[in-house]
Amino acid sequence: MKDAFGTPQSLLVLGGTSGIALATARRLVARRTRTVWLAGRASPALDAAADSLRELGGPGTTVRTVPFDALDPASHEETLAKLFTDGDIDMVLLAFGVLGDQAHDEATPSAAVRVAQTNYTGAVSAGLVCANALRTQGHGSLVVLSSVAGERVRRANFVYGSSKAGLDAFAQGLGDALHGSGVHVMVVRPGFVRTGMTAGLPEAPLATTPEAVAEAIERGLRRRAEVVWVPGVLRVVMSALRHLPRPLFRRLPL
Repeated sequence: MKDAFGTPQSLLVLGGTSGIALATARRLVARRTRTVWLAGRASPALDAAADSLRELGGPGTTVRTVPFDALDPASHEETLAKLFTDGDIDMVLLAFGVLGDQAHDEATPSAAVRVAQTNYTGAVSAGLVCANALRTQGHGSLVVLSSVAGERVRRANFVYGSSKAGLDAFAQGLGDALHGSGVHVMVVRPGFVRTGMTAGLPEAPLATTPEAVAEAIERGLRRRAEVVWVPGVLRVVMSALRHLPRPLFRRLPL
């Protein structure tokens, strides 16, 4: 259960090597989160992430790694649902995803499909498995890492943006479906975040950091927000862009 400050005592991270996810986990472990599952493909990076959280949390913190592949939906029920049989999980952070390469993905449809399968299909599968488990236990939060890229899909990254648009719509609908069940769904829409995934890309206006996103997630949990923008001003910016006529939108250097 969450403590009096709204901090989850147990956390399941889907995408255990995500920079944003790990920044969030570090922030929560530094508070009162004492049990963490990091789900992802087996790798030295996943093991190192678990070790760093154990060191941060000290003797009272338990951190385990869980094998998870977004591209293998058939395994999600067995892999994820059984975690809830060991005890309640207060928060699930769905944070996996790939950016892809727009030019390559346009020229190679199979590559574009892989982006869509990871960011959308895999998230639908894992999200529903976890949502059903949270509904059964009667409490908990499902935090879904979306993106402002899905608010108004740009020519420069429409494969990625369309997958995030689908994920965002799915998460909102799931939140409506779970309303009244005791389960809280929160959609997080960051702008450009300086992470390993965006390394080497030209920095966009209003760029932010994993730590800033983690702070916004924690604040959102406390007030049981349904949508969180990072930084907050993007809500106004994207509202304007969303209503801009397409002929004008095409001419913007986005």
